[in-house]
Amino acid sequence: MELSKKVGKAELNYDGKVYPFDVMEGTEKERAIDMRALRKETGAISFDPGYANTGSCHSEVTFIDGEKGILRYRGYAIEDLAVNCTFIEVAYLLVHGTLPTQSQLSKYSRLLNRHSLIHEDMRNFFENYPEHAHPMAILSAMVVSLSSFYPELDSSSSEEELDLTVARLLSKMRTLAAFSYKQSVGEPHVYPSSKLTYVENFLNMMFYTPVANYEITPVLVRAMNKLLILHADHEQNCSTSTVRMVGSAGANLYASIAAGICALWGPLHGGANQAVIEMLEYIHKEGSGVEEMVKRAKDPDDSFRLMGFGHRVYKAYDPRARIAKTSCEEVLNQLGIEDPLLGIAMELEEKALNDPYFKERNLYPNVDFYTGITLRAMGFPMNMFTVIFALGRLPGWVAHWLELKNDPDKRIGRPRQVYTGPVHREFVPIEKRG
Repeated sequence: MELSKKVGKAELNYDGKVYPFDVMEGTEKERAIDMRALRKETGAISFDPGYANTGSCHSEVTFIDGEKGILRYRGYAIEDLAVNCTFIEVAYLLVHGTLPTQSQLSKYSRLLNRHSLIHEDMRNFFENYPEHAHPMAILSAMVVSLSSFYPELDSSSSEEELDLTVARLLSKMRTLAAFSYKQSVGEPHVYPSSKLTYVENFLNMMFYTPVANYEITPVLVRAMNKLLILHADHEQNCSTSTVRMVGSAGANLYASIAAGICALWGPLHGGANQAVIEMLEYIHKEGSGVEEMVKRAKDPDDSFRLMGFGHRVYKAYDPRARIAKTSCEEVLNQLGIEDPLLGIAMELEEKALNDPYFKERNLYPNVDFYTGITLRAMGFPMNMFTVIFALGRLPGWVAHWLELKNDPDKRIGRPRQVYTGPVHREFVPIEKRG
């Protein structure tokens, strides 16, 4: 791993003393002040709720420039990858660091197909979940259960063993995701097929039933590839940081990924695209008109909020949102679907982009704004939206877990706090407490 270089010093004037700290610079010229010795030198800690200003690691996986709306995986622009690659190519890129050659891709695809089945005993687990259990709950439990059936990686693992373990997880997660859905709706599980590609297999396992054959169309395969690519990684977000935090304790890959799935489940993270659909449905049902809803969103005394606008990192238009919007229009046009929610979404976007209130606050549409409409058109129920997000994010999580495993600066994650509880209290025996 290439480490950042030292480019100068920053000084902290504190308690009558001046403390110098190294200034570090990454390959894209972003800078950080190395605060590792802060408490040792000063006795104080930094206070940064949500870690928005804290760099927790060096990473070669993903670069984001939120002010300019740039997203790159391993140096490649998201726009190029989404248009020209399959999800498996991007997964290979994130895990291995380079785009695969044709022979490497063919070999990797065969490896994924070969390991797409789950152990037959694991099928019994599904039968014990209630029919209406949330697919994310099932998915997280099933992923951590994989460690009971398949070998873990350790420090002596070879490159071949690493490839096998990662490919096994990438392939089986897709099967687990589809099985989780089938369990939630009470339909029989559909096995993967060696004749289908990664995405084709997932769609078929989701929607085929013994009484209703499923037609896999190129437009849906393209759309699903794009959706998975758009979600494949996003730097040190909540779920990725969770994977790294759990991994820093020495937890195995399966446990770390299961923790990431649980973090992604939150409505402020992976559940945001479901929240967008619920908002659009509410607007459609209310029939008040987009202009009225925009007015309500700007009213500080009104609890209504526009979901899918703004982003913790992006202060410009989310580059993924443009791709998601184009893909959404292509799917709806190809399927001949006239979804009133798309019309509401596009009108909302136009109003917001031309409203000083939203522009001044950098509230542009993010990736969640159009992905839910696309998934809805493809036939996915809302409780599967976050599962698909998890499937897409998996190679990014794996890449970060592997990067942490080989990081010379690796330490167990252990943030500090500013304590605000009671000061020392004298203990009182129970018989004397009044």
